[in-house]
Amino acid sequence: VTGVQTCALPISLVFALWGGPHPRSTDDPWLGRDKFFHFAASALIQGAAHAALRANGRDYGCASTGAAFVTAAAGIGKELWDRSRGRDASLRDLTWDAVGGVSAAVVIRQVDR
Repeated sequence: VTGVQTCALPISLVFALWGGPHPRSTDDPWLGRDKFFHFAASALIQGAAHAALRANGRDYGCASTGAAFVTAAAGIGKELWDRSRGRDASLRDLTWDAVGGVSAAVVIRQVDR
């Protein structure tokens, strides 16, 4: 599996969220309680997944990549869940998921060398 192939799945899932008719809310602010929860949950998932992979003998690179995929899957899965329930899938939520995951990865990099 190449780097391009491993990146294609999460990207294609994001595009699948917005393919076709679905409700659009105009009330999706960039800042707010919901966005904080997306940030915090993704940071927690990134840290927990990285720690679990390292505890099972994976090297730093493998653990980091694996944790990123787990974090992305959780965020994308949440938006797919929202959409399947008739609620809006939000690119802003996914943005905060990414910011939380990347922030945790940066902190982890400082601790796990």
